[in-house]
Amino acid sequence: MKFNTKTIHGGQENIDPAYGSIMPPIYQTTTYSQSTPGGHKGFEYSRSANPTRTALEKSMASIENGKFGIAFGSGLAAIDAVLKLFKPGDEIITTNDLYGGSYRLFTSIFEKMGIKFHFIGMGEASNIENYINENTKLLWVETPTNPMMNIIDIEAVSKIAKANNLLLAVDNTFATPYLQQPLDLGADIVMHSATKYLGGHSDVVMGSLVVRDEDLADKLYFIQKASGAICGPQDSFLVLRGIKTLHLRIQRHCENGETVAKFLRSHLKIGKVYWPGFEDHPNHDIAKKQMKGFGGMISFTTKENTLESATKIVENLKVFTLAESLGGVESLAGHPASMTHASIPKEEREKTGVVDSLIRLSVGIEDEEDLINDLKQALG
Repeated sequence: MKFNTKTIHGGQENIDPAYGSIMPPIYQTTTYSQSTPGGHKGFEYSRSANPTRTALEKSMASIENGKFGIAFGSGLAAIDAVLKLFKPGDEIITTNDLYGGSYRLFTSIFEKMGIKFHFIGMGEASNIENYINENTKLLWVETPTNPMMNIIDIEAVSKIAKANNLLLAVDNTFATPYLQQPLDLGADIVMHSATKYLGGHSDVVMGSLVVRDEDLADKLYFIQKASGAICGPQDSFLVLRGIKTLHLRIQRHCENGETVAKFLRSHLKIGKVYWPGFEDHPNHDIAKKQMKGFGGMISFTTKENTLESATKIVENLKVFTLAESLGGVESLAGHPASMTHASIPKEEREKTGVVDSLIRLSVGIEDEEDLINDLKQALG
């Protein structure tokens, strides 16, 4: 089954044997009747499993070419579940440019529990080997990274992981499974903030993990059940509906993203533009190899390189909305230093390029002419 078909039918066989409903019903129930103690039809309590969530989890596994999908109440809850696989004294190597919420979870929660994190540049995969020791257990990768759009070679990192008996987890939120499938490149775990492109309509908060290994899946399902950071049936229904148009939306995000990126690069008031589709973007060749397209996420700095110049632009946008998050049908603009990455100390932020003049765009699926005209007037 090809990807576009999987978004609609993947994992959805016999979704409603009762009435033949095309969409999985929303099973708004906490518990299920049993014919005898322990005798149920696969569902006993909705924290453990719910038919609507199960349908979503099967869909998520299908589009990532995985075997097991696990859905959570948020992307951070999904990351939290992965980190609960480890114990005090274990070490994790991750990129130095990553989502501020991930950084906050790593440093403010799990470092206090005795897990050590190494935040390093992964543009050259071989750099990872300098930090591996007997306590290393996991490599955590974002690609493209948030917000600098750095590209990390998943296949090269997976070879390092396998050679050292490490797990490799990839945050695939920016690329989505339409553009990039980390399991096929050697990853063990794929994470999504399904709030973003998978849901696609800015109306639900959710996270997901997809794996192929049954033993690893069992451990993550247990953490999901025991910790209880689940998503509800209504949210599961919304993300399942969103997935059905993922391929169509990402095509338009990519088209509009390319138009916006090229416009910004040509504008006299813009400094640097970060978009993996440019031939001179670091690791562009790797992006071209492991992705089907370059996405709708773009970051840029102003020529003046000041907080004031960035603030003026985002406050004057009319079609782009100044807001947190990304991946919805509408175009959003964000200021990472004061919004999504505010939890990262200024000194650490600026080392990776997250300066006060940096603006991040999530380019939506509106008419490209309207997006360009909005940027023109805000810059003017």
